[in-house]
Amino acid sequence: MGRRVPVIPSGRSLRPQLALVTFSRPGYGASSRDPGRAVVDVVGDTAAVLDSLGAHRFLVAGWSGGGPHARACAARLEGVAATLVIAGVAPFEAAGLDFVSGVAEENVTEFSAAIAGELALRRHLERAAPHLRAASVAHIVEALGSLLPGVDQAVLTDEFGEDMVSSFTEALRTGVEGWLDDDLAFVRPWGFDLGEITCPVVLWQGTDDMIVPIEHGRWLAAAMPAASAHLEAGEGHLSISIGKIEEMLDEFVALVT
Repeated sequence: MGRRVPVIPSGRSLRPQLALVTFSRPGYGASSRDPGRAVVDVVGDTAAVLDSLGAHRFLVAGWSGGGPHARACAARLEGVAATLVIAGVAPFEAAGLDFVSGVAEENVTEFSAAIAGELALRRHLERAAPHLRAASVAHIVEALGSLLPGVDQAVLTDEFGEDMVSSFTEALRTGVEGWLDDDLAFVRPWGFDLGEITCPVVLWQGTDDMIVPIEHGRWLAAAMPAASAHLEAGEGHLSISIGKIEEMLDEFVALVT
C-alpha cells in the first residue's frame, strides 16, 4: 500500500462466533493521511488488516460515513460473507436523490464547503473541530446542534455518550485530515458500482435521522432490491444504532450461519 495503516483490533465479543475488529481510516487518530483517497481505497486497507489477522471469511459493517466504505468492501473485497449498513450515506450523484434534502443546516453547510474544494472545507472543519474535541457529553450535544433530534439526544447518556466523546477526541486529536478527506471522497466518484455487490446486504435507516436522511436509505433499498431493508419510523442517526443493535446482529449473523 505504500503507507502505514494502524490497526486497533478488539477482543470484544459481539456473538459467541464473532469478534470485532476495527481500524482508523487514513487521517484519523494516529493513522497517516492518504490525500485524494476515494471511498474504494478502503478495500486495500481492509484487506491488509484482515490478512494480518489471518481472516479469510468475514462480515463487514459500516455506520454513517462508514456505510459507503462497507459497501465498497462488499463490492471489491474477496471473502465478505455479508454486509451491514447502518444509516449509511448514498452516492452524492445518485440519480433521483436530492443528497441534502432533509439534512440539518450544519451538514448542508459542510457539504457545500466540500463541493467548493479542500481549502473551503478545511476552513469550515477547523472552525468546528475544537467544539467536537470537548470533554463532555453536553458539549457534544451543543456542538452538533440541529443535527440531533430529541430521539438522538436521549441516547447520548452514560456509556454511549462517553464513547462518542472519546471517538471525537481520538479522531480529531492530530487534526481534521481524516474528516476532510472523507467529505471530499463523498462528493467525488466512489470508484465502485453497487451492481458489483453480490453478497447479502442488510440496511437499517431511521425516519427521524437528520444527519443521513431517510431518503438515502430509501434510495439504497431501491438500488439494491435484494437487500434486506429496515426503514424504521421514529429512529434517528444514533438511536437506531443503540435500540436496534440486537436485531441487526441477529439477522446479520443468521445470514451466514
